[in-house]
Amino acid sequence: METNEKNLIINVQSGNQEALEILIKQNSGLIWCIVKRYYGRGYDLEDLYQIGSIGFIKAVKRFNICYDYKLSTFAVPYINGEIKKFIRDDGMIKVSRHVKELSIKIKEIEKYYFSKNGESLTVKALANILNETETNIKKAIESGRQVESINETFAENGKEEKIERIIIDDDQNRIVDKIVVNDIVNKLSFRDKTIIKLRYFKEKTQVQVAEILGISQVQVSRIEKKILDDMKEKMVG
Repeated sequence: METNEKNLIINVQSGNQEALEILIKQNSGLIWCIVKRYYGRGYDLEDLYQIGSIGFIKAVKRFNICYDYKLSTFAVPYINGEIKKFIRDDGMIKVSRHVKELSIKIKEIEKYYFSKNGESLTVKALANILNETETNIKKAIESGRQVESINETFAENGKEEKIERIIIDDDQNRIVDKIVVNDIVNKLSFRDKTIIKLRYFKEKTQVQVAEILGISQVQVSRIEKKILDDMKEKMVG
């Protein structure tokens, strides 16, 4: 193991946040390599990267510098395991394997059909094609819905349009606020960004976030309060 990496690991295990950020950046390629194995399964790759990074952090904190193999080798099962756990336990409502697999099939069929015909299939048509009940089709479609990124391209009435999915109405002040918040969140450190995403996008409790990050609920509460206070100050300023 290189001396620089060894020192970074020691610093991380001593609570150094800056050293952690450096290690994550240095191993970003490894995390993405594992994340891309899950491409096409109906999950946002950026979300999986965040989850994979949490697995990497756990590996760093548990790594023994006396080991005769690399951190990257040690980290792979942690990264992979964290992503699999997330997929298995994804969402407040547990979804069966059959429904998840059905959701993937529906997306593939819809994508192909739209490219050929310029329109979307009805629930009834999908049910006939897949020999499923309309109820199961609706469940699968609902389970596959994701929080979509701002300015994402989507198809409606046979044409592609770009909209800001995160915006609910046309009020200009609300639009500006959303853009400012998005910009501030993107500039947060990995830990702070993860806490905000888990708390306000994934609707996790402070206890759940604490378990994921390997810290106490009290620490999550303090960090979250500080982040929100800083964000309010930047928005007002």
